[in-house]
Amino acid sequence: MRLSLTNAVALTTLASVAVAKQCKPKIDSAKLQADITTENLWANLVALNDIASANGGNRAFGLPGYAASVDYVFNRISNIPGTKAWKQDFPALFNMVETIDLKIDNEDIYVYGLSYSPSTSEEGITAELVAGPEGAAGCDSSSYAGLDVKGKIVLIQRFRCPTGGTLAGRMLPAARAGAAAVIVYNDVATNVTAGTLSAPSPEHVPAGFINMADGLRIIQRLKAGEKLQTHFQQTQTVETRITQNVFVETEDGDPNNVVVLGAHLDSVQAGAGINDDGSGTSLILELFLALTKYRTKNKVRFAWWGAEENGLLGSKAYCQSLAAPEVDKILAYLNFDMVSKGYFGVGDADGSSYGSVGPAGSDVIEKLYIEDFESKGHTVVPAILTNGSDYASFWQILNKPFGYLNTGTGVAQDPCYHQACDTIDNPDPETITVNARAAAHMLAVLSLNGTALIPKTLTNATTLASIRMRDVASDVINIEELEALGERHLGCGHEV
Repeated sequence: MRLSLTNAVALTTLASVAVAKQCKPKIDSAKLQADITTENLWANLVALNDIASANGGNRAFGLPGYAASVDYVFNRISNIPGTKAWKQDFPALFNMVETIDLKIDNEDIYVYGLSYSPSTSEEGITAELVAGPEGAAGCDSSSYAGLDVKGKIVLIQRFRCPTGGTLAGRMLPAARAGAAAVIVYNDVATNVTAGTLSAPSPEHVPAGFINMADGLRIIQRLKAGEKLQTHFQQTQTVETRITQNVFVETEDGDPNNVVVLGAHLDSVQAGAGINDDGSGTSLILELFLALTKYRTKNKVRFAWWGAEENGLLGSKAYCQSLAAPEVDKILAYLNFDMVSKGYFGVGDADGSSYGSVGPAGSDVIEKLYIEDFESKGHTVVPAILTNGSDYASFWQILNKPFGYLNTGTGVAQDPCYHQACDTIDNPDPETITVNARAAAHMLAVLSLNGTALIPKTLTNATTLASIRMRDVASDVINIEELEALGERHLGCGHEV
């Protein structure tokens, strides 16, 4: 057969591509770990910090800093041979406090506007301040029967209520009793920079969140019989905005067995979010770039989630969007949320420390992590399952095995958690590097041998619908135990 020059060039090109693909070495844990450098991990953190600095000090969902973070990641991962990158748009409920002011007896008090709180009028509310019931009684509307709170502002301490959570659960009984507004004071000493009523409701009244020291001081004045005139003004924007998740995956590897790695890309509005979760963002970005040198047995997918700080909204949107055949393709999920400041924490998915047990295979991931850390001389701290990060979506919505690394949110681990000081000065370069290399080891093991280690249960539309109707939250969140450990990452979507 006679070949034209064009055909010959085409065949030569195809042959070169085939040879190049064949020559790509099989993934190797030691080599992949060696490819992960502190310099590259840190460069991403600097870039994210610069993005926040140029956009009002944060990278929060619905604001310019998040859009710039999406662009940064997507520009790093797109157009790389042998991979496919894409974005997923989804709607999410945005909120932003435009103005807020609290004066008690003419003293200015720092106050955080609880997410999804109604606004007051432009002039605000001026009324007498009264103390709400203490402890569990403050969760029960009947406890307000003997209290005159109608038209007044109620001050009550944060407390985990059986319904409504720690904040809405305190506000609602006062609102139903006729309170004009509610101020909740914290029950831990850290500065208040986050708090949500979970969603808007016609039952809600304007609500704010203040620091424990201020709350305790003012409560003592009320108990002493003082009458305190209070002014509270809040204007809050609440609206649906479209945002994005970002994905990239290998084109090779078994498409019916996908290892998914994820980290959330957004920060809180209070700060740049360089540990939370620029660190996880950088970790999986460098893992992906290093992985492109190797071939794997299983397909690998990387995800950067949007609107995590608003209630895991990005990972929830993704998991809810998957049909049963796509769910069946996922072998396991690995989460990386805060990995650069604190202890070396591994999710206690086998329940040996805190009793909550993840889907079969989660225990395998935990064991592999622990063995790797301990082989390198590092002490492992079991991290309690709170459903406070994106692994919860894969667990609750898809019932997939999961594992995660987390360096802790307690003051002893990260005093800048959800604070303005979570900047480039906050992370520790050694901690993020150790965690990134542990993640590289896990990726190498699961991308080669995951099907032999992780049991797989297939589903269908009916069983998937049943899984998605479950509520495992009440069984996994032991808030009292978590708070006793000093942790502040208190549930699905953080402070509720």
